[in-house]
Amino acid sequence: MSLDLTIDDAAAATAAEGAAAGQAAGAARSMGFVLLGIAIMLSVWWVGGWIVASNPATVNFAGFAPVPTFERLWHMVTGGEAVKMALPSLGRIGGGLAWAIALGVPFGILVGRFRAVREASSVPFQFMRMISPLAWMPIAVMAFATWDRAIIFLIAVAAVWPVLFSTAHGFRRIDPAWFKVARNLGARPWHMLFVIILPAIAQDTLTGIRLAVGVAWIVLVPAEFLGVTSGLGYAINDARDTLEYDRLAATVVIIGVIGFTLDFICERAIRRASWIREE
Repeated sequence: MSLDLTIDDAAAATAAEGAAAGQAAGAARSMGFVLLGIAIMLSVWWVGGWIVASNPATVNFAGFAPVPTFERLWHMVTGGEAVKMALPSLGRIGGGLAWAIALGVPFGILVGRFRAVREASSVPFQFMRMISPLAWMPIAVMAFATWDRAIIFLIAVAAVWPVLFSTAHGFRRIDPAWFKVARNLGARPWHMLFVIILPAIAQDTLTGIRLAVGVAWIVLVPAEFLGVTSGLGYAINDARDTLEYDRLAATVVIIGVIGFTLDFICERAIRRASWIREE
């Protein structure tokens, strides 16, 4: 009997080691493809910069090349300029997303829960969703006393729709039997909300927030071109006006890095909210 157990334990250990080795090999392969993609992107950038620098008609734009860009980026990061320009933009993004979530989640639940609300709001919501957020800029300027508030409004207008529609979609996927069981167990409305609805729609809502972050990050830069004297959009506009193309390209890199980080955070939150676990 003990010999059989020993053999089984050895087989289980061997299988576990094989699975771990397979996972390590898969992770190494994935990392290899990631590094390959980055290398290709940098190579294309370097070739493009070399072509620009080699052409007398475009040599003034040689600052867009990787070497001057990363040299300027290093000075911006070590000197604190990168943080100084990023913090106002992150504050505006945070304010706009907070309003988008505060409005999008409750309205999304109402749209998903009540058919009458869904049918009555379908045309108005779809119509307003298709209006460019920047088209609201003149109204925002008149309605708000400061440019910061106007930019937050534009971000909220852009970001609310992914949150709203994803939340409504998540609510409609909830099994109606869950509500029947909860009512039979004496659940109150707040129990329904916090124990059933919010956990059930969390993954869909977070997916909507991830999409909203991408949309808001795109809207932020052109919104900061006018009126404000801080932020990433202002830094790009200022670098263009002063012909500091290495600073302009470095700011673009900073925008990409921050945007990628925000998207990664949202993606990890979605994984944690998912009911499906990877083996």
